[in-house]
Amino acid sequence: MDAQVKLPDAEEIKINEDKAQAILQEYDKESGYRVFHQKWLRILVSVVAVAFALYHMYAVYAVPFVTLQHRSLHVAVVLCLIFLLYPGWKKASRKSLSLLDGALAIVALGTAGYIFVYYMEIVNRGGIPSTLDVVFAAITCILVLEASRRVAGWELTAMALIFVIYAYIGPYLPGDFGHRGYTISDIVNYMYVTTEGIFGDATAVSASFIILFIIFGAFLSKSGMGTLFNDLSLSLAGNSKGGPAKVGVIASAVHGSINGSAVASVVTTGSFTIPMMKRVGYKPEFAAGVEATAAVGGQILPPIMGAAAFIMAETLGVPYISIAIAALIPAIMYYFGLLVQVHLRADRDNLQGLSKSELPKIHDVLRERGHLLLPLILLVVLLMMGYSPTLVAVFTIIATIVIAAFRKSSRMNFRDILQALESGVRDSLGVAVACAAVGITVGVFSLTGLGLKLANIILMMGSGSLFMTLLFTMIASIILGLGLPSIPCYIITATMAAPALATYGIDPLAAHLFVFYFGAIANLTPPIALAAFAGAGIAGSDPQRTGWVSCKLALAGFIVPFIFIYKPAMLIHDANVVDIIIATGTTALAVMALAAATEGFLFARINWLLRLLLIAGGLLLIFPEWLAMGAGLALMAGVGIFQYLKKRNGYAVQA
Repeated sequence: MDAQVKLPDAEEIKINEDKAQAILQEYDKESGYRVFHQKWLRILVSVVAVAFALYHMYAVYAVPFVTLQHRSLHVAVVLCLIFLLYPGWKKASRKSLSLLDGALAIVALGTAGYIFVYYMEIVNRGGIPSTLDVVFAAITCILVLEASRRVAGWELTAMALIFVIYAYIGPYLPGDFGHRGYTISDIVNYMYVTTEGIFGDATAVSASFIILFIIFGAFLSKSGMGTLFNDLSLSLAGNSKGGPAKVGVIASAVHGSINGSAVASVVTTGSFTIPMMKRVGYKPEFAAGVEATAAVGGQILPPIMGAAAFIMAETLGVPYISIAIAALIPAIMYYFGLLVQVHLRADRDNLQGLSKSELPKIHDVLRERGHLLLPLILLVVLLMMGYSPTLVAVFTIIATIVIAAFRKSSRMNFRDILQALESGVRDSLGVAVACAAVGITVGVFSLTGLGLKLANIILMMGSGSLFMTLLFTMIASIILGLGLPSIPCYIITATMAAPALATYGIDPLAAHLFVFYFGAIANLTPPIALAAFAGAGIAGSDPQRTGWVSCKLALAGFIVPFIFIYKPAMLIHDANVVDIIIATGTTALAVMALAAATEGFLFARINWLLRLLLIAGGLLLIFPEWLAMGAGLALMAGVGIFQYLKKRNGYAVQA
């Protein structure tokens, strides 16, 4: 291939960005919001969103309300903004507000107003609801379900309704699934006036950590962080073999970690990197798959890891930095596996990099925008020093504004600051309503004891085998993740599976990370692989085929969770340095073996027999027994030596 492949020009980038925006609205419901013609409506939404952001920043320093009031206000304003911004059906106007949606927005605010006005009476009634309690509880549940349908789709809403029906028909169910049953008034009241349902732990995390870190991400984006990472990626990897794909991996990884939305990350960086990958010779489905796989991995990559990590920290009662440290090596292995496959594909097909003369120089990039790395460094340092994540988020938001002012290219004026606050709130709406909606499902688990019953079923299906229990947990996580956003998927699967894994003595942190991984990877798994479909739209490839290619590229993501269950030293938690090195080294080798087997190339093309031997060797390295690891290393070494000699004898491209 010609090594002098040029970067896309400004016109090409603009065309790709317009195409990407249309794709984003097709595959990401959160992007399908209204753009009002009426100026007063635009101003109203902006004022509400900015005030909402400032309220949450203020609440870090001085909590103005008690727990239930704070959470109810958070949910009520989220619902209000969703009904203002998101139409109820596809053909509804996206330029004007319907009377119904305006009324729903006002009623949504009233749900919090009721709790504020009658809070002491609700507390004094001690769980015995009045008629008015039940009415407002039912209204709130309906509004939450309708808002989640608009933003997240039918799947989450349908699941919540199914579990509400389960809570109601308990006396009529057979066997272990049966329970005493609850009236509708009992169910909705439990979801509304307790901190076990809609206003449970997920909403608590949304109202404290998640919204602040999403706002932080909006400020980073506004300051030009995306440009910084694109340019850094180009300067570091653009000229290497298969350079554009490596650029896509690096840029999407960082963008996905900060953004938290796989689909948004795909279209943001993919509109720039996918055309470059195709230009150097990568097939469209492979280029789209690389972008999707890298973007999805952002949710498991520290320091921010999307939103679910904050919920995990709250659920486990551990500092967020402990989650980030534990997730570091597995995330590196995920991206290492992806980079190995990308490199092997480029080596196999002799795909060259971009023209070095057109690539930005790293010292120029750092001189112009390198100061934007300081907020991320500050974030990590403060978290490691033990400061609370909420305080760190607010401090780094302010620090980003100050640090961005160092250079004209990143400086934000007052309007930019207001836009970043509004953008952060808009980006948080989907996460917030998903947390509220999944609270209904989790509330039913708590009310009926269903979580423990499902854990027992998983154990029974595993037949006493840890590996089989892990396998069924993986399947459950992926199936749920096909239709649910990653946060509800993680919460529900962790509620079911974590207790089952605990019976094998698995560390709770490892168990939660296990289900977290597969809930995220479900974004790549056909038949509903939204991240892959978005990438396919940009690349012009077949969506289903792109999904399967993405699964192959995410192979490390499918095996790394099994490895850190069997080798918990990989999570750095209560482990010595030697064990960490052994676990990390064997994992890297396993990932390399499986990547080479998948691509069918290691120094030279690999026949099917040797590919099977590499797969066997990689899988043997998963287990902690020395005999298994020794056998795996022997198989890898044998195939590697054979392939190297094959290359030396001039058979690099022959089958």
